[in-house]
Amino acid sequence: MAYSDVTAVTSVGPLHADHAEPGDRAGGRPTSSATLPSLVIRMLRHARLADGMDLLDVGTGAGGLTAYAARRLGDSHVMSVDVDPYLTEAARERLALMGLRPEFATLDATGPIPGEYDRIIATVSVRPLPASWLRALRPGGRLVTTIANTSLILTAWKGEDGGAVGQIERDWAGFMKTRNGPDYPPELNDLFTLARESDGEEVTSGRYPVLNVADAWEIRSMLEVTTPGVELDFEQHGAQRTAYLVHADGSWARASGHWTDSPTVHQGGPRRLWDALERIRHRLNVEGGLPLYGSRVEITPDGICHLSRGRWTATIA
Repeated sequence: MAYSDVTAVTSVGPLHADHAEPGDRAGGRPTSSATLPSLVIRMLRHARLADGMDLLDVGTGAGGLTAYAARRLGDSHVMSVDVDPYLTEAARERLALMGLRPEFATLDATGPIPGEYDRIIATVSVRPLPASWLRALRPGGRLVTTIANTSLILTAWKGEDGGAVGQIERDWAGFMKTRNGPDYPPELNDLFTLARESDGEEVTSGRYPVLNVADAWEIRSMLEVTTPGVELDFEQHGAQRTAYLVHADGSWARASGHWTDSPTVHQGGPRRLWDALERIRHRLNVEGGLPLYGSRVEITPDGICHLSRGRWTATIA
């Protein structure tokens, strides 16, 4: 598995595979992985590395990107950080067995970052973009990261004013979100229960068939940009499909339908989440694409990202 082009989950919740017993089935969300090598290499290529550069690797994980970068740049030019002390220590020990001794630090990457770097590559996703990353990037340096709950790869060059200018690449990737401790906060389980069981305040017929939004990467990305913070679930029993959308503000939606039929949609709370999704799907159908990929990005020194393409604009803050 280590030498195949797949992603291997290495920890679930606070439990790492190194500490699990045979047959253990950990509950919770994945919190670390060994990312498929081809994606790691793509992230390194987006960074446009050159000799003599100092690199910050955000999200040590199993240490794969750290090892590749240390081979390419020399281990004295690489710093790798992660919020989990076990991950940084395990990577330190394993890379040392290969003769690689980059620097490691255990810290919350959304907070202050020690040192200055010519390149920053994050294999964890963020929203908002930490201003500390821009402060740690030297003028003329390049940032490569992904936006949480999207498949968007953002690349940008830092300017003399402390901000940065770049684009959303015509490429895609998905990484776990940054976290501030050993596990993620509890999910919106009560809202998912409400979405499954309640009739809601509004019942309508949907315009488009039910889809698994998590697998429709472009649509999912646009939903996160326009309606940030929506959590998803999906069930399929034969040809019957049901999708659930919930938000921490109390909004929820349930759409259920048979294969390509129009679904029955139940919605509740202050916003109509399924309506927001259908507006995106309608734009995709009318225009043949969405304006996300290839859009220009201007980043202010405090990390606010302004996206634009043609007359379309959006802000990630």
